[in-house]
Formats: sequence, C-alpha cells, structure tokens
Amino acid sequence: FNNLINMNSKSFSLITGTIFFLVAILHASRLAFSWQVTIGSLVVPFWFSWFGLIGAGFLAYQGFKLSR
Repeated sequence: FNNLINMNSKSFSLITGTIFFLVAILHASRLAFSWQVTIGSLVVPFWFSWFGLIGAGFLAYQGFKLSR
C-alpha cells in the first residue's frame, strides 16, 4: 500500500492512460457491435458512446504522452 501512495507521476500517468484506453475500447466495442445499454428504464443512446470514445481516447493519449 505504501508503494501506491509513493507512486511517481510517470507510473500514475501510465495507469490512468491504460484505464482510459480500456474505457475507449469499451465505447468503440459498443458502437461496433451495437450493444444496448439500459440503466433502469433508460436506454442510453449510441451518440453518447461517440463522446465517450473521443473523451476517453483523448485522456488515454494524454496519459501515455505524460508517462514518457
């Protein structure tokens, strides 16, 4: 646990970049395979995943860029 607290900025950027990359892959998969997402009785529209893909992709790119 102490190693996690003492994490340097390169490691943090790499981990967050990886997490956002995985989120971007999930949004791209939803768009490619037409997966429906329902939260309660609300059906999430597909355009939401375009914003998620662009936003998560940008944050992943920034995270990987900062980890160098």
